[in-house]
Amino acid sequence: MSTMARRDARSHVSATATLAAIEGRLLLRDPASLFTVAIPVFLLVVFGASSGAGATAVLPTTLATAIGLFGLYLVPTTLATYRERGILRRLSVTPLSPARLLGVQLLLQTVLALASCTLLVAVGAAMGAALPVDVVAFAAAVVLGLACLLSCGLLIGAVAPNGRAANGIGVLLYFPLAYLGGLILPPPLMPPAVLAIGAFTPLGALRDALAAAWDGGGSALSLGVMAAYAVCVSLAAVTLFRWE
Repeated sequence: MSTMARRDARSHVSATATLAAIEGRLLLRDPASLFTVAIPVFLLVVFGASSGAGATAVLPTTLATAIGLFGLYLVPTTLATYRERGILRRLSVTPLSPARLLGVQLLLQTVLALASCTLLVAVGAAMGAALPVDVVAFAAAVVLGLACLLSCGLLIGAVAPNGRAANGIGVLLYFPLAYLGGLILPPPLMPPAVLAIGAFTPLGALRDALAAAWDGGGSALSLGVMAAYAVCVSLAAVTLFRWE
């Protein structure tokens, strides 16, 4: 690699690190980020303390809720708001490309989502919840769940005309998917046909995979459903994404 190429590479790394630091501060100051992290913890504490089954039974559901809120609420609202304010268009004429901004945003939101999941597991453990029996299956469920739900958020952000529309689409999608996925009613109280359909939705597959990890058995079907969503929806998002 020539001296000039190495200098350019160092310049790109430095610019990306600066961009990540700025976007990280903005993300942490955003009230929506606090809402997305706090709501699942609130649900875990309230329902974990009042449920006869304890926090162990509630923890997989609240983890799926947290990842769902990041994917269907925070990611699309952020991306569509950036396009609405012309930030992506202005960046397109600078050395900091819009693609780099999107990459940094997805990385930061993934890190924040993982921190939220870690916080939930820590709070659950403090309440006496058992940890997942199959740690590998748990890690696979979280990683594929993030890939699946964040790709859904990218698709919403790709087609929504502005931040308000992205927020509305995300909320409209979240609640039906949360119901089908067993995040609103306990699965034993749901009709079997609804549960069967919900197993093939992003949130249903995620909840099933997390619950299986807690029981000690992996769920190949649920992991496969999430992987299929991640690939297909990501391709659709990349195809439909508009910078302005």
